[in-house]
Amino acid sequence: MSRGRGRGGNRAPAPVETAEVVSLAHDGRGVAKIDGKAIFVAGALPGEQITLQRLRKQRSADEARLVEVLRAAPERVEPPCQHYGLCGGCALQHMESGAQVAAKQQQLLEELARIGHVTPEAVLPPLTADTTGYRRRARVGARYGEKKGKVVVGFREKEGSLITDVTRCEVLAAPVADLPGKLSELFTTLAARERLPQVEISVGEGRPVLVLRHLVPLVEDDLAKLRAFGEAEGMDWWLQPEGPDSIAPLDPAAARQLHYSLPAENVQLAFQPLDFIQVNGPLNRAMVAHALQQLEVQPGESVLDLFCGLGNFTLPLARHAREVHGVEGDVGLVARARANAEANGLTNVTFSVANLFEPVNDFAWAKRHWDKVLLDPARAGAREILPMVVAAKPSRIVYVSCHPGSLARDAGILVHELGYVNRAAGIMDMFPHTGHVESIAVFEPAPGRRG
Repeated sequence: MSRGRGRGGNRAPAPVETAEVVSLAHDGRGVAKIDGKAIFVAGALPGEQITLQRLRKQRSADEARLVEVLRAAPERVEPPCQHYGLCGGCALQHMESGAQVAAKQQQLLEELARIGHVTPEAVLPPLTADTTGYRRRARVGARYGEKKGKVVVGFREKEGSLITDVTRCEVLAAPVADLPGKLSELFTTLAARERLPQVEISVGEGRPVLVLRHLVPLVEDDLAKLRAFGEAEGMDWWLQPEGPDSIAPLDPAAARQLHYSLPAENVQLAFQPLDFIQVNGPLNRAMVAHALQQLEVQPGESVLDLFCGLGNFTLPLARHAREVHGVEGDVGLVARARANAEANGLTNVTFSVANLFEPVNDFAWAKRHWDKVLLDPARAGAREILPMVVAAKPSRIVYVSCHPGSLARDAGILVHELGYVNRAAGIMDMFPHTGHVESIAVFEPAPGRRG
């Protein structure tokens, strides 16, 4: 019914084996069992009977490619993307979207129980939005192939390091969904075509920005072709000759500012092309509203927003609280957060630069009481800052996480070491069709600790 794809090499192919898929791994691969040993199989779903070929054998578990689905799971659907199965950008397009969400919710609860030994008092309904056309930030690779006689543009293949020859990406936002194929045609005509490794795509609410990494100086004819393409497609080019700090607009005088808005809070945030923003715009709007609702901020309260970035939560919080202070380790992001606060006319919000993975005891904001605290760390989590957070005696903590494992670890610390209870937790489907899980958890002081 469904056949996998893979690379054989010079070795004799492994024998085809039949197996039952018993579960779904955290990266979206199916987990089959043969003679008690786990085998990870991309494209397989729990409950299916499949045939597979082992690719890599390891002591704890093997990896295999899907050969054929003999008995399909009810959740199996036809992937919307013609490149699915070869392209490594998505892992779960073969699974019905509601089933994806349910699997991610189950993963969160299992991680909380297994790693943190925590069970939330309530499970929050999952937040969802459109499952295609949602991605407003992406990095696509480019590679010139002499045999193909063109530059291939796309995401890396599932198996191997080659670039998938993508013409259209179904998860990219509408203005740039057809961009990979168009960039392939453009780059093939450039003199520097063999020295253009990647393009960063940033979509705001105006013209998208494309950041081109180039390993050699671009000749004037190449620059003219980039300008013509940008005008025809309604996009702006930025160039990156070296590291991320080297990026600059192709035409500085005509450069436009990227921005996105949070209409419910009457907030607009400007950002630079390589700044971190949540990739899913509609889900981000829902997530901000959800976090504010869970934090239950009152007009007279003070709120501390840690790992605040550009002010994605900080500025909306300032519409509801007496004062908000945002803390972030990236100097550039803090500068833009301050500018965003000023542009939105918010005078009750301040920001500090601090590495939240190191001691912060000397900062004034770390020594005082905060009524509420919001945490939005990267994948590493917020373990180092938790004692300071609890010392501030907040009546509620809302923790937004992009990695359920680190959230579960930190939830265990809050509950078993620092005297808080996990009132609620749930997932937010920020990355449909992938194994990535965005989640939110709510904590309050255990009875007897309020004060």
